[in-house]
Amino acid sequence: MTTAPEEPIKRTPRSLDVPAFLRLRRHGLTLGALVALAATAYTVLGLVKLSTFKASIFDLAIFDQAVRGYAHFGPPAAPSVGAFYGQGMDFLQIADHFSPILAVLAPLYWIHDGPETLIVAQGVLLALAAVPVWHYTRRRLGAGSAHLVAVAYLVSWPVAQAAGFDFHEVAFVPLLSAIMIERADAGRLRYAVPAALGILLVKEDMGLLVAAFGVYLFLIRRRLEGVGFVLFGLGALMVIRGVLMPLAGSAGAGFHWAYGSRGATLGEVGLSIVRDPLGALWQMVSPEVKVDTLAFLLWPMLLTALLSPLVLVAIPLVAERFLADRPQWWGPEYQYNAFIVAILVCAAVDGVHRLTRRLSARFPERFPGKIPGRGLTGRWAFAVCVIGLTLVPRFALGNLLESSFYQGDPYVTAAREAVAKVPDGVVVEAANNVGPALSARTTVLLWGPQAYGAPWIVADVTRWTFPFGAPEVQQQRVDEALRAGYVKVYERDGYVVLNHPS
Repeated sequence: MTTAPEEPIKRTPRSLDVPAFLRLRRHGLTLGALVALAATAYTVLGLVKLSTFKASIFDLAIFDQAVRGYAHFGPPAAPSVGAFYGQGMDFLQIADHFSPILAVLAPLYWIHDGPETLIVAQGVLLALAAVPVWHYTRRRLGAGSAHLVAVAYLVSWPVAQAAGFDFHEVAFVPLLSAIMIERADAGRLRYAVPAALGILLVKEDMGLLVAAFGVYLFLIRRRLEGVGFVLFGLGALMVIRGVLMPLAGSAGAGFHWAYGSRGATLGEVGLSIVRDPLGALWQMVSPEVKVDTLAFLLWPMLLTALLSPLVLVAIPLVAERFLADRPQWWGPEYQYNAFIVAILVCAAVDGVHRLTRRLSARFPERFPGKIPGRGLTGRWAFAVCVIGLTLVPRFALGNLLESSFYQGDPYVTAAREAVAKVPDGVVVEAANNVGPALSARTTVLLWGPQAYGAPWIVADVTRWTFPFGAPEVQQQRVDEALRAGYVKVYERDGYVVLNHPS
């Protein structure tokens, strides 16, 4: 007697879903670990610089003062900026740079009232941008490549430079721009629009970014949506600069107008570019530091951003910097490149995806599989991850690998003793690198060539400090204060604390 063969076990859809669920959970845990590690690294970088007196009033204390105003249910006054520009101590931060989005950080000050809170928040915000970058990459290149690209973003030098230089409003932009791009790409425009609105609340020129994203949507044949973003971005740009900032107390074109060689208004600048396009193009690549910056922005992702129309979204902000007459805006040293880093990463992902699709269509036998060119894109993702890691020692994150970074300079002890001599609740003119240590418990003004008459002064006469021209001028400023009736309370290693008895 023979027995019938066993029927194969039929798997239910639920049993088939379990491995996918586990894979998704594993990917989520991996991405979460990467984000947490990066946020910790950014935070340590900022906190060590603060504790070793390498942070600055311009700009950490400025934002600390503004957010404290929001936290106390008051206006975002920035006395340090107002005094510096001769506008008074009630001057509003949004008249300097339109950044009302800072108000969302105010509840954090109810937990800890001090600049350390901004540094932690910045680290978390910069790291969280890896999440929408991962989702955008996963749809095009797969989950494995998405992890590698997330690492490439997290160690990228524009993010490192932003995390390593005080706190700035740019901390919001990588996250919001990545959300806007990823959600629009996923067909979830109702989530992309709030992200775009958030971008407009970061800085007065962010309408350029939103409008450029509208141009990108138009080019990929999402014309109605594209026109909406263009009108929304340009309209917001005009309202913010022409109406809201002057109402808040901004002076004319603002304190940061840097296009004197081309005109006094945006219209005059635009007209000068139309009249002399070749001259404007030459200005975009001269001097050489601008070319170096462009190369550093593009080659770590193997230039594939140039293969995507998404790269157009970054062009207005690059042009805004390179057409200006401010050399500090041109290079890779500061936070400015973080405004476009998430855009360029997503553009690079889209570019390599477009390339592999074309290769797959032309050589189908060499690129089989559900994701065209998956092997090629995996190698690309691995390469950009390795390139990003090799650049770490060259930029700010490399400080974390040096033991001397945590020890600080020999003058740190004297700086701490000088700060301790200043009582709580007073107005103090402080050297640029000393002010952040006083910002939580005093009203800090930037110590400079102009005297503000504050009862307390913390000076540094040995090391150059912004905005002086040389240490000799700093010593002259102390001598002038002593002749004006100030009394020397403390002096060590170049730090001098003065108090006016009256």
